[in-house]
Amino acid sequence: MSLRKRLSVSSVRSDSPLVFTAAPNADSEEWVNAWKQILAKDIIDSPVVAVDAETSVEEACEVLLSKDLLCLAVKTPQSRSPQQSPFCGLFDFADVNAFLTLAATRHKISMDELREKPRVQEILKAAREGKVPAYLVSNLSDKNPLEVLPHDADIIALLSIFSRGAHRVLIQAPPPSSDYLGMVSDRGLLAWFTKYAEKTPTLLRYLSVPLASLALPSLYLYMAVVAAKATDTVLDAMKLMSDEGVGSIAVVDDETGGLLSAVSVTDIGKIVVPAQSNQILSTPLKQLITRIKEPDGSTDGVDKFPVYSVSPNNTLFYTMQKLLATNAHRVFVTEESPMSSSPSFSSMSPTNLCGIVSVVDVLSLFARIANVRDVDPTRMQRHRRASSTSSTESYRSGSFTARSRSSSRTSLQRLGSVGSLDGFQMRWADRVPVPEPQ
Repeated sequence: MSLRKRLSVSSVRSDSPLVFTAAPNADSEEWVNAWKQILAKDIIDSPVVAVDAETSVEEACEVLLSKDLLCLAVKTPQSRSPQQSPFCGLFDFADVNAFLTLAATRHKISMDELREKPRVQEILKAAREGKVPAYLVSNLSDKNPLEVLPHDADIIALLSIFSRGAHRVLIQAPPPSSDYLGMVSDRGLLAWFTKYAEKTPTLLRYLSVPLASLALPSLYLYMAVVAAKATDTVLDAMKLMSDEGVGSIAVVDDETGGLLSAVSVTDIGKIVVPAQSNQILSTPLKQLITRIKEPDGSTDGVDKFPVYSVSPNNTLFYTMQKLLATNAHRVFVTEESPMSSSPSFSSMSPTNLCGIVSVVDVLSLFARIANVRDVDPTRMQRHRRASSTSSTESYRSGSFTARSRSSSRTSLQRLGSVGSLDGFQMRWADRVPVPEPQ
């Protein structure tokens, strides 16, 4: 079974009218002038937690999990000179997912592929030596670039970065200090805009329009959505996210194609990394979703089951609130009303998925209001997909069609079926394939 599936939804309705609703000039000028008064450092939402370049991947993951962090800064290796920056990159759960996918699919990597991928060769060499350092895996996912702004940058500068697909920005301390004040995430900036809209009636009115009337780059109604079936495995989901260059995927009912939930690279990292057996990789996604939800309600007795969907008729402001409330980077657009908050796994009606709205999409709209140049929220995703291809293959399953993409490949993503996991050890150095020299 192909792992590179996209849910294709047929509909007799026409495509969404991708019409960008122009903001009133006088109002938008007032908004932008207010935004320019806010410094990026004022909305820092996490500290910069650094690890040494030679810290092992296992140790870096333990820091993420033990400190409940989403991202680490990796210090520049001492061997690199001159050291223009104290950090060489970032390390997050998307990189963990890419690393584990490499490890789990080691049997399929050919020597020809290795010769085309110097970085993978370095990882394999490090594995032979017994330890894979974090700097080699930093941004292995191509989703986590190192972006830095000075202490006096405003949130328009943040919009310029986030509207091109990045998710985090480090904020420098005032000179002559070489320290960093902290990190701003795209979700942190979205939270600020949400609060600003709540106290700005003109902006709130502007945001109170249906999604279907906005030209959000990822909101192509009745187009393909990256999805996996509930019976697909954890490893299937890991490979699919790597292949498609996304941080989360929809999980749909095998029979109806209705949306059940979503799985992200963060979920994968928090469940797979602590696992004591490689059997976790063959766990069906429906069981994984149950495990993800287990902590919810365990401390306050309240059942929680995040609603990951909105409808084309929901407003943009409601969607912003939903993104923040579900702690998700994207929500799925469905033709039907959003699924119930019940913790049961009842799917919605057949073939109801029709689009996506992400945090980056919404921030890109604000960037356009602020006349930011070169707004292109899909740039990084296109770059990731351009580095991987799969053969064109179509098949029909249940009431929806799954089809593969055609793009260029990386050695991690040309691996076809999962293959045998015999001998897959949980010691981290042994998670990386070490082909014998030929």
